[in-house]
Amino acid sequence: MDKIQRLPSLQALQALVAVAAADSFTQAAEALCLTQSAVSRKIQQLESHFGVPMFARNSRSVRLTAEGEQVLGTAQKILEQLKALESRISPQERPFRIRMHVSLAVRWLLPKLTDFYRRYPDISLSIETVATEVVEPSSDSDAYILYLPEPSSDPTCLKLFEEALVPVCAPGLGSSAQPLQSMDDLVRFPLLHRSTDKQDWKRWLAANGGSPLEGYRQIPFNLDELALDAAARGLGVAMTDMTLAEESIERGVLVVPFGRPLKTRGVYSMYLQPSAGAHPARARIMQWFAEQTGERAQPTDRPAQP
Repeated sequence: MDKIQRLPSLQALQALVAVAAADSFTQAAEALCLTQSAVSRKIQQLESHFGVPMFARNSRSVRLTAEGEQVLGTAQKILEQLKALESRISPQERPFRIRMHVSLAVRWLLPKLTDFYRRYPDISLSIETVATEVVEPSSDSDAYILYLPEPSSDPTCLKLFEEALVPVCAPGLGSSAQPLQSMDDLVRFPLLHRSTDKQDWKRWLAANGGSPLEGYRQIPFNLDELALDAAARGLGVAMTDMTLAEESIERGVLVVPFGRPLKTRGVYSMYLQPSAGAHPARARIMQWFAEQTGERAQPTDRPAQP
């Protein structure tokens, strides 16, 4: 029988990764909830196993040796693979992870979460937000929500809602003698942009017979959340999606002063990642999201890409 090869322990590999990340045995010990001497012993085990030092030490710092760098790279890969394997095999121990734009999370999803947790107290959602205009899917998410300029033909894409642009402002913006009532009144107030390209106001003004954008005072932001908060504080008139402003309008924080919503063909849609397939709560989560749109979830709920 072939002799079984002795392998380094996972705890020793974890210690190596922690020390390398912290550049300190003391800080690594705190992160691992171990004593400094215990961490030192685990590093010594690795050094004894490979027959080479992992770190070059002096009184002020530690740094990886060339051999230590090689062991570190392999250790990181092993630990990442074990973490991914655990997520696939025991998905019930982790939340369902959804990645989306921060404004969508705050303005659309957050007001609905009370209903979700009331109905599904045993399911946990982990919401990861990004502030970039394009939401890139990540390997550690189960689903992500995108803005698409046109509806997708992908049958596994769950359309959440269509974009409809409206101007919003604080109630009573302007004075009683000069209230904001029509397109002509817009020249007296700053236009608040939710993105630096200013395309939303351009499209809405063109569709509603307004003047070119250059004829108005303007304040650009890069988030719906910032533009809507500025509008609620009376700073000006923001252009946003009707659905994103809906809760603030219902609470009386914002109003639509005039004009009709402009449907742009843009949609907010939800896609599943491959990791979602093993999560036991996937079907219930997708059903709940479908109910928020008035549509039924796709019967397969299989992962997709836009």
